Amino acid sequence: MLCGISANNLGVVAGSSWGLVIVCSGYYNSPVLRQLLTYLSRGRILKRNLPADFGSRPIYVSPDAALAFWKMDLEKVDPILFNFARHLVKPGNVVWDVGANVGLFTFAAAAIAGKNGSVLAIEPDSFLAGLIQRSAQLPSLDAATVHVISFAISDRPGVVTFNISKRGRCSNHVSGFGTEQSGGARSSISVPSVNLDSLIDVYGPPNVVKIDIEGMDHIALRGADKLLRRRPILILEVTDANRDEMFEILQKYGYRVFDTTLRPVRKMPLCNLVAMADGATVPL
Repeated sequence: MLCGISANNLGVVAGSSWGLVIVCSGYYNSPVLRQLLTYLSRGRILKRNLPADFGSRPIYVSPDAALAFWKMDLEKVDPILFNFARHLVKPGNVVWDVGANVGLFTFAAAAIAGKNGSVLAIEPDSFLAGLIQRSAQLPSLDAATVHVISFAISDRPGVVTFNISKRGRCSNHVSGFGTEQSGGARSSISVPSVNLDSLIDVYGPPNVVKIDIEGMDHIALRGADKLLRRRPILILEVTDANRDEMFEILQKYGYRVFDTTLRPVRKMPLCNLVAMADGATVPL
């Protein structure tokens, strides 16, 4: 999940089916409370609504993905991600959401792309992919069709070991990658992997691609030569480990780098960035 989604400074009153009410402002300072809330979040499914400018579309989320999803107001969960959709997606666009998690960007993009567009959500966690599929079946006027595939993305076809994180499914990762935020793995499964180029003929060349796959964004770009030659808008997550390679790849394919406010930057920022073809008009 994008760096903007964080449970830092979370203030929420969350009810459960057991009638339990938890007030968890500043829970990071209380390991016991965090552990309890994490336990209560396992497998929980909640129905929320996107912000009004995305049609208030209902979607299914889970605090098992991130504790911030106990919040009622999704705008406060990840405002950066929603702003990316507002400024970068246009009506009729084809959008790919790689590492879709519960589908915040997926369904925000679908609302803007409209009936003439389409959205592909790629999520290897079958639990999260199932939530996206359920959300896609909810009625929504004038939104783009959402396709869901439960594969991992790599630089080549194969099978990878995919780890379900102890702390939250937003930190799920392929073995050899991921961060300490995962808290380790609660389970590991084998999932098929494909490269991005292999999806173009099936789902159409995208206008916008969001990639957030826990330290593997550069691996995904290695298997995307055909895609990058088309130079779609990219939303990426950069780490210390992949910063240099990401810069080299983007420079090779004629991209210019922007920060989360869409201001051009010379140095690769850590966490989220936007890459657009050099000379492209920057959205306001």
